[in-house]
Amino acid sequence: MNFALILFTLLVATGAVTALDRYVLRKRRTEGARTPWWIEYPVSFFPVILVVFLLRSFLVEPFKIPSGSMLPTLLIGDFILVNKYTYGIRLPVINVKVIDVSQPERGDVMVFRYPVDPSLDYIKRIVGLPGDVLEYKNKLLHVNGRQLPVSDAGTFNYVESGLNFIIAQRRKEELAKHNHSILIQPEVPPMQLSGVRQFPFRKNCVYNDEGFTCKVPAGHYFMMGDNRDSSSDSRYWGFVPDRNIVGKAFMIWWNFDEFKRIGKSID
Repeated sequence: MNFALILFTLLVATGAVTALDRYVLRKRRTEGARTPWWIEYPVSFFPVILVVFLLRSFLVEPFKIPSGSMLPTLLIGDFILVNKYTYGIRLPVINVKVIDVSQPERGDVMVFRYPVDPSLDYIKRIVGLPGDVLEYKNKLLHVNGRQLPVSDAGTFNYVESGLNFIIAQRRKEELAKHNHSILIQPEVPPMQLSGVRQFPFRKNCVYNDEGFTCKVPAGHYFMMGDNRDSSSDSRYWGFVPDRNIVGKAFMIWWNFDEFKRIGKSID
C-alpha cells in the first residue's frame, strides 16, 4: 500500500473542497445556514492532513521493524523514526530529489524502496558506496581491499519465525565511523547461492561458496543486514539506486515489549 500516495490524494481532495467552499460555496449560503457535512468534514480535516503530509514527506517518517534481519541493532517490533531530508529534499510520491543536502555514508542505517518491488520499504546498513569494491569471504567483509576490524562480543539468542531458537555469535564490526554489532551463525554457509537473483549490474558481482566480490556501480549502494545469515539484502537482489532512497534511520521511538529501548539512537 502506497501510504504517501493515499495521503497526497486525501490532501488534494480535502484541499479542493476547502478552496471551493472558501471562494464559492460559502458566499452562496444564506447567513446562519448549516454547513453541509460533505463540506464540513473535508474542511476540518484539511489542516491536519496538510501538517501530517508535510512532516512525513520532508522531515521524519515512522516505520515499524517487521523482521529480524537487522538484529541485534533493531528488534522486531521496534518503531523507528527516519530522517527524510538528510540525504536531500525529495518530492513526495514521485521521490525525485530537488535539493542536495548530504550523501549517504558507509555504516548508515537506511530505509529504501525495495528494488524488486518499490511498493515495499526495506531497512539495511550501507556497506558499499558508488565505486566501492566489496568482498565477503568466509563471513569477513572487505571494503576496497581492507578487511573491516571485527571483535568477538559474546552470543545473542533469539527465536526465529517457525519457533526456531537461534544461538548466534555476536561481533563488533567497525565500518567508517560506525562501531556496530552483527550476528553470525557459524554453521550457516556464507552465501545461499540458490537465492541469488538476476538483477541490474549483476555482471559486477562474482559469487562462490566462500562469498562474493562486487563493484558498486555509480549512483547505487550495497546494503546488508546486521543479522548476516538471516538477511535478504544486496547479496541476493542487487544494488539500491539513489532514486529508491527514503531516508536515514536515527531513533527508536517506541517498543511495546521493551520500554528501555524508547529514545535509543540507531548507530
